[in-house]
Amino acid sequence: MKKSFLLIALLAFFSVSYGQELSNFWGRGQIISPEIGENEVTFRFMAPQADSVKITGGFTPIVKRETSRGTMNVPSSLELSKDEKGLWSITLPLPEPELYTYSFIVDGLNVNDPNNVFMQRDGTRYLSVLLIPGEMTENYFEAEERGNLHQVWYDSPTLEMNRRLFVYTPYGYETSGKKYPVLYLLHGAGGDEDAWSTMGRTRQILDNLIEKGLAKPMICVMPNGNPTQYAARTLMIDEKPRDPNAPGMGMMGNLYPKSIVEDIVPFIEKTYRVDARPEARAIAGLSMGGGHTITTSLMYPGFFDYICPLSMGIWNRDNDPEVIKNYETQFKALKEEGYKLYFLACGDTDFLFESAKALDKMLSENGLEHTFFVTPGGHTWSNWRIYLNTFAPQLFK
Repeated sequence: MKKSFLLIALLAFFSVSYGQELSNFWGRGQIISPEIGENEVTFRFMAPQADSVKITGGFTPIVKRETSRGTMNVPSSLELSKDEKGLWSITLPLPEPELYTYSFIVDGLNVNDPNNVFMQRDGTRYLSVLLIPGEMTENYFEAEERGNLHQVWYDSPTLEMNRRLFVYTPYGYETSGKKYPVLYLLHGAGGDEDAWSTMGRTRQILDNLIEKGLAKPMICVMPNGNPTQYAARTLMIDEKPRDPNAPGMGMMGNLYPKSIVEDIVPFIEKTYRVDARPEARAIAGLSMGGGHTITTSLMYPGFFDYICPLSMGIWNRDNDPEVIKNYETQFKALKEEGYKLYFLACGDTDFLFESAKALDKMLSENGLEHTFFVTPGGHTWSNWRIYLNTFAPQLFK
C-alpha cells in the first residue's frame, strides 16, 4: 500500500512538473516573431533578465565599418523595448520585398530568433530569416509543382576522394522518361554544396520558373568547390590534408575545374537521364565559383554552351602583357569553339566589380558576344538570387 501511494505521489509530482514545463513551452510558443503586417513587421524576444536586446540584419540601416577588406557597408543594430513581463519588441516599417537574415544581440551576444523556424546556414553560422512577399520574391516561395533535392556521393579520381554534391531534379523527372539539360551551379568561398539550395533558394526559384513556363525543365548540380572537403563541414568529416600551395590546389587553381569536367559531369551523365550534348550543358557560379566558371570554360572550350560567371572577373594586377596575351588566346579559342550564352553579372558596389569590368572589356575587345548584367548593391545573396532568376530562363533555348 505504501509503495502504491509513493508511486501515485511521484506520478502526480511529475505530472504537475511536466505540465508546468509544457505550459511554459506553449506560453513561449505563443510569441510571434517576426509578425508581418500590411505595412510593418514586429520582432519579439523573451528575456526578462536581459539588460539590452538589439536586432541587426539586412533590413537595419547601413553604416560604414573598417574590415579586413577595407571600408565596407554593414548593417547597424536597433534597440528593442522591454515590457513588464520581460518581453522585448520592436516594430519597423515593412522592408522592401526580399529575403533578409537577422539576429538579436542580447547583452552583447548574438542570438537567433527562437520563435522563428525559418533559418539559413551561411558557412559556419546560422541566421534567422525574414522573407517579405512581393514581386521580387515571388519565386522564393514554394511552387505548386515541386522538384526534388538529392544529396549524392560520387567518386572523384582527380581529387582522389569520395565527395558529396546536391542534385535538383525538376517536378515530373521520375515519371517523364525524358532526358534533361543540366546546369552546374557553383558556390563561393566559405560556402559548400548546400549554399545555393539554402541561401540561393535554387529549388524554389527553378520550381517557380519551370511551373510558369519561363524556364526549361532542367537538372541542377551543386558540387562542393573546396577541393580538400569531402562534404560540408556539418557532416564532421575531417578535411583531406593537402598543401594549398600545391599546383592547381589554390582557391582559383585548376584541379577542381578539371574535376568538374572529368569527374562530376561523367558521373551525372551516367546516373541521371541527361542530354549529354554541349548545348544541354550550362555552368554558372558566384565569386570563387565564378572564377571556377571562367577557368573551366577556358580549359574546356566548347564543353559548355552556356557560361554564367557571377560577381567575378579577371585580374592583371601587374599589368603584365603576357597575362593579357594568354587571356586573349584562351578567349579566342572559346569563341572559335562556339557557345550560345555568356552571361556576366555583378553589383556596382561589389568589391570585385573592377575585375568584372575587366572581363567585360576582354570579351568585347576579342569579339565575344555577351551580356554584362549590372545591378545595384554588392557581394550579396540578394544579388545572386536575382542573377539566377535572370539567367535561368535564358538557358537551353
